[in-house]
Amino acid sequence: MISELPKIGKPVKNIYTKRRFYIALGILCLLFLVSHFLPFLLLLTKVLFFAFLLLLIFDIVILFRDKQGIKVVRVAPEKLSNGDDNPINIWVKNNYIIPVSIEVIDEIPIQFQVRDISYSEQLKSKEEKNIEYSLRPTERGEYKFGFIYVYASSIIGFFAKRYYFQNEKAVACYPSFLQMRKYELIAIHDKNSEFGIKKMRRLGYSKEFEQIKQYVTGDDYRNVNWKASARRNSLMVNQFQDEKSQNVYSVIDKGRVMKMPFNGLTLLDYAINTSLAISNIALKKDDKVGLLTFSKKIDYVLKAGKSGSQLRRIQEALYNQKTDFKETDFQKLYSIFKTRLSQRSLILLYTNFETISGLKRQLPYLRRIARHHVIVVVFFKNTELDKFSVAKAKTTDQVYDKVIAEKLIYEKKMIVKEMKKYGIQSILTEPENLTIDTINKYLELKARGVI
Repeated sequence: MISELPKIGKPVKNIYTKRRFYIALGILCLLFLVSHFLPFLLLLTKVLFFAFLLLLIFDIVILFRDKQGIKVVRVAPEKLSNGDDNPINIWVKNNYIIPVSIEVIDEIPIQFQVRDISYSEQLKSKEEKNIEYSLRPTERGEYKFGFIYVYASSIIGFFAKRYYFQNEKAVACYPSFLQMRKYELIAIHDKNSEFGIKKMRRLGYSKEFEQIKQYVTGDDYRNVNWKASARRNSLMVNQFQDEKSQNVYSVIDKGRVMKMPFNGLTLLDYAINTSLAISNIALKKDDKVGLLTFSKKIDYVLKAGKSGSQLRRIQEALYNQKTDFKETDFQKLYSIFKTRLSQRSLILLYTNFETISGLKRQLPYLRRIARHHVIVVVFFKNTELDKFSVAKAKTTDQVYDKVIAEKLIYEKKMIVKEMKKYGIQSILTEPENLTIDTINKYLELKARGVI
């Protein structure tokens, strides 16, 4: 909570003239000029001049008689959610005995490069108001809020008194925990179908026997327990419980291919936000979650677990991840899974392939990982190419560019087919749909008993 008391300097430094002052002064000058040619206007002009002086004095007195005429408090979140709209509230109270007009200017962090956070309000005596706006950060790190400036003026409106409040506050921007909570609530309330997330009935046998129960329509006839049915003289079936506590690893490529921006966020940030959301849901499903980041070398490894602090560890680890603009080494990724992560796991690998040749360089390592784990390669559609390919070409150069764009889009589809040929799961998605599609794939694999 920030300080409510304004820091007041010398009064003269906090007086600002307003447009109404210059308009009135201009009219008086014009009247004095006209009265030089029309003397009968001189008396009226002098009366107006002295009235103007009295109003000036009265305006200054009522504005400066109370050193705490305006109180302001900024209420900002303890941490910002990357890529989401974060609400910021400014509470304002008028302590004057008269109504005032105020202009509130907030110094937001320099990362936003915005200088027009300004709001005008009318406040009655002793009235309180709450001003709310939102900020959407697009990079992780520390954000520093500055002062809040308030310019208060009376109904006369010749002067404005400036208040400035020392409200400096540093707020850390973390991976999207708002998105994480949203999908957690969706999972709890079973509204996944609204977002394209579907349930699939699991066929076949699970690994853990639960009980024998009476047969009902829809039960798999392959689960009929004939011995129990003979004893009870009615059909009985074996009921199995889904095996839980599977390992789910979010593996994030931090190489140069993940620096590409979409809607202000990089592909790396989209992958980080999705990793946090899927880890939270996997924990709710009683699975173990882990994290691995890599590029030229293995950067961070968090072994899969489901303790109460596991999600916090993942969030703190994701907060500090940055791309290093280096070429990704998938051989080191294979080595770390072979030596340190031997238990069969679901691996969600967030990377990006633009061409089929780029995939083939890494395919041998992906195939080796797929022998021992269920690997899902998550990579991205280039939405700008999609828009360009459907646009109408008007020149020869545009026709040529459109053909190249369509070729690149086709290569993305070929990458999916190439991985499918070797039993490697994949998700080709738009960055904004990454979280939805990844959760959908996770639930599908769980329902099919693949993990």
